Amino acid sequence: MSEEYTDAVAVCNVNDLQEHDMKQFNFDENTKVLVVKQNNQIKAVGSKCTHYGAPLHTGVLGDGRVRCPWHGACFNIDTGDIEDFPGLDSLPCFKVDVEKDGQVMLRAKRKDLESSRRLKNMVKRDPKNHLCYVIIGGGPAGAVCSETLRQEGFTGRIVMICKEEYLPYDRVKISKSSEIKIETIQFRKHEFYDEYGIETLMSTEATKVDCETKTVYLSNDTTLKYDKMFIATGCSASKPPIKGVDLKGVVVVREFEDVQQISKMIKPEVNVVCLGSSFIALESAQNWVKKVKSVTVISRTEFPLMASFGSAIGERVLRLFRDQGVNMVMSSGIVEAIGDSNNKVTEVVLSDGTKLPCDILIMGTGSRFNTKFLVGSGLPINANGSIDSDMYLKSLVDDVYVGGDIVNAPVFANNNQRATIGHYQLAQYHGRIAAINMASNAAQELRAVPFFFTMLFGKGFRYSGYGSYADVVIEGDLENLKFVAYFIDNQDKVVAVASCGRDPIVAQFAELQSQGRKLHRSDLQHPNDPIAWTKLLKEPVKCF
Repeated sequence: MSEEYTDAVAVCNVNDLQEHDMKQFNFDENTKVLVVKQNNQIKAVGSKCTHYGAPLHTGVLGDGRVRCPWHGACFNIDTGDIEDFPGLDSLPCFKVDVEKDGQVMLRAKRKDLESSRRLKNMVKRDPKNHLCYVIIGGGPAGAVCSETLRQEGFTGRIVMICKEEYLPYDRVKISKSSEIKIETIQFRKHEFYDEYGIETLMSTEATKVDCETKTVYLSNDTTLKYDKMFIATGCSASKPPIKGVDLKGVVVVREFEDVQQISKMIKPEVNVVCLGSSFIALESAQNWVKKVKSVTVISRTEFPLMASFGSAIGERVLRLFRDQGVNMVMSSGIVEAIGDSNNKVTEVVLSDGTKLPCDILIMGTGSRFNTKFLVGSGLPINANGSIDSDMYLKSLVDDVYVGGDIVNAPVFANNNQRATIGHYQLAQYHGRIAAINMASNAAQELRAVPFFFTMLFGKGFRYSGYGSYADVVIEGDLENLKFVAYFIDNQDKVVAVASCGRDPIVAQFAELQSQGRKLHRSDLQHPNDPIAWTKLLKEPVKCF
């Protein structure tokens, strides 16, 4: 015991915490610890979220887990294991003893004091196990699936097919920074995959699948036989059918190479135009506006982000961007891109005939599912290219699982109605659930609660939930971007919550949803406390 664990340290008294309470204490001069009291028991785990280091004591305590206040990642308070995302690593877990006088004594594994994050125990490849699990897709879903298979005890062969030349990386960051290096955003190094026997086929695509013979055909003219397969090929950015769309300088933002290409073209004298007012277009605009002559956003909607956030928040975001020097042209569109003799874009023509100088045209207008290679495979594909799954992410074909952007899967937060949702957090969660169900006979149901986040000119926007809404109720100070927005459907149910400058309220709503609870318009009408509903999290979960 003394070799593996430190000596016991008194960090607090049991009476320092109320029931369903969590507080941060010092374990030593370099290490803080999160101490939780729930069901009259004391638990202790690491104090920082392993994603971006958010202080977890400012987050949300759910039933047996703590949720990050910033981006919604969840950790089990018994084990420290990560259960929902974003992020990859788990928290250190401390041994707890409560003495007769109420002193809470903690011991830590010595290796856990070296880092605020912990890799969950993983098995390694056993050459005697001849089962082969193939993962098609090297994005967040595929990466988490590969790790979780080893964490769940699968010792057979794992092959992850990656279209890009890079190991799986944090795609969210590429549209948010102009000087990102691939080494800083990759989830793991080559040595990690080698150590755990996870084969990574880089710059390789699946070109065809035969589900009857369980064969995957690859772009390198080889084939793979699988026993089980997880498909998470994501989306590709698409360009609208505009004249001149194939000119040099007309680009999309989806992969690391896309941003590298744009970075090489960025100069102080260039004019950048972003088509669309989605998160990708807006993040690209804020990324480049201080480094070029001009940035213009062209959108067919009256305000940016209207579909997601509604007109009131959209109008405030519009002014935020204009205040930062971005030209915002709303209720418009591009009908043509005009080039020079070298086929390089030089200007764009708007819907009303106006011409704007343009050296780089960034298309942030949509995407398409990467499932064309599955046509004729025996796997049913929907008309839009998505693939249906059940509560376990199983497809309609035996031993084939689907996740990430392409899956039309049940959404727990939306009464388990199926939907395709392109969220990074949800893709990672899909990877975990699929792997658990592939690796064991103890099936685990999908309990999807979407959580989205972005940073726009230093303002952090959070959003959790899913569903069509008829009304938006805004509480707080929208003008100063310190608000909460409730998106309410025709039955007066809150289907989603967004916020800016009001953490951890979106994480609280996400936790409420994960418990199967519902929030209604009437819950928001407390005379003195507009967020009184958050106290529901401390009540016992009733049958639902």
